[in-house]
Amino acid sequence: MVIALVVVIVVVVGILIVLYNSLVQLKIRADAAWSDIDVQLKRRHDLIPNLVETVKGYAAHEKSTFENVAKWRSAAMSATAPAERAQAEGQLTMALKSLFAVAEAYPQLRANENFMSLQKSLADIENDVQNSRRYYNAVVRDYNTRIQTFPANMFAGAFGFQPRQFFELETPADREVPSVKF
Repeated sequence: MVIALVVVIVVVVGILIVLYNSLVQLKIRADAAWSDIDVQLKRRHDLIPNLVETVKGYAAHEKSTFENVAKWRSAAMSATAPAERAQAEGQLTMALKSLFAVAEAYPQLRANENFMSLQKSLADIENDVQNSRRYYNAVVRDYNTRIQTFPANMFAGAFGFQPRQFFELETPADREVPSVKF
């Protein structure tokens, strides 16, 4: 009888340890995935001033476009939560679309090597952001599923594991990748 009780206690403790460790692993993967998104968005934010300055040299009268890009870049850089960051990034994407629309009116700018290099870099970064966002959302899906399914749901709250937000764009228009093709 005592041996059976000890075996049951050992099995229950073993299950709790396995559950806890799997939750910690998923939490760490979610943190790392969010960090990857942060890195890609920082690369994007660092590229934008160069892009704006290049376009500004050709289209100085488009002040409101440049101000919008700067405003939304600042908002995106200061956002921390996934939903807040997604909204700011969506607005920044729309502002960048306006910037590229301005650039289309200037054939000399479209032929500028610096502008073409910046345009290609932005397209590459957009792809990296999309891949990082996809990976983050997959990890968050796995994490949220784990903490909400039995038996982990019985212990996740007690151990401080809370659901994470997905990194989703706000509107269907925001879901479009900005066209940087000339």
